Amino acid sequence: MAAGRMQWLSLALAASLATLLSASASQPGIGFGYYKKACPGAEQIVFRETTRIVRASPDLAASLLRLHYHDCFVQGCDASVLLDSTDGTPAEKDAKPNESLRGFDAVARVKDKLEKACPATVSCTDLLALMARDAVVLSKGPSWPVALGRRDGRTSSAGDCGQLPPLYGNITVMIEVFAAKGLDVKDLVVLSAAHTLGKAHCSSFADRLYNGSECSTDPTLDRRYADRLRMRCPGPDDSSAAMAEMDAGSCSTFDTSYYRQVARGRGLLRSDAGLMEHPVTGAYVRRAAAGRYEGHFFQDFRDSMAKMGAIGVLTGNQGEIRTKCNLVN
Repeated sequence: MAAGRMQWLSLALAASLATLLSASASQPGIGFGYYKKACPGAEQIVFRETTRIVRASPDLAASLLRLHYHDCFVQGCDASVLLDSTDGTPAEKDAKPNESLRGFDAVARVKDKLEKACPATVSCTDLLALMARDAVVLSKGPSWPVALGRRDGRTSSAGDCGQLPPLYGNITVMIEVFAAKGLDVKDLVVLSAAHTLGKAHCSSFADRLYNGSECSTDPTLDRRYADRLRMRCPGPDDSSAAMAEMDAGSCSTFDTSYYRQVARGRGLLRSDAGLMEHPVTGAYVRRAAAGRYEGHFFQDFRDSMAKMGAIGVLTGNQGEIRTKCNLVN
């Protein structure tokens, strides 16, 4: 039995590496071991510093993963989400969908360490990809090799953030937004499980609890769960800093608990609940919720993260290597 399990694990890891190698090969200029000569200790530096950051503030694991998502969905993975606004031109980080993003200081801290070790070598875009992976690992989730060699963009506009998947989007809208980035329905249901980590402000889900000033529960939301959420968010216009766990009871651990919540009508966001409305995503949720699919889900997450991390990357002479992630050179 043990020998059979080891053989299965070996085959699974080989398949994973083959998929990731294929994904990186489709984007000339990015690949594994990219900094082996120019900055051989880069990944170790990133992991060491990310470990210190997440241990000091576990909530930042979700924030670092979210930064990578929000970066890649707007004009590709180019670290444009990190750039500061300039006079008269609000940047992505100041757009409404990004108002709750955190982790910018953490990224700057790690970038400073990299600059001391290897000046003007490791891009901020690659740094986001590595910190996202490490945040998942530090939350007891899977690890995966990250193809590197992305370069940083020079522009960032709040007006481009309409490309982000909307929190309130139904399943049809979500499928369309993901398809526009080269991601399929399976990627949607797999990457949605990043919501197993972190919390959301009341404003992100108040529309599922209230209709104007009246209590009006979204019929797809479990009523007992809705009652508990109203205790945290007492009104539709609650402007407090109150938050709710995205994956109640397991928001610091990367696991399949998220799918169990969604299957029970306890997905926090409308986009989470929408997964049950499509035959492919609904079937995946139910299968993962059964509790016997975690290894397969981890494999799927590795593959989908590799695809997402290759969206619209800049390579070769495109873009630049920023020395400060919030400023163009």
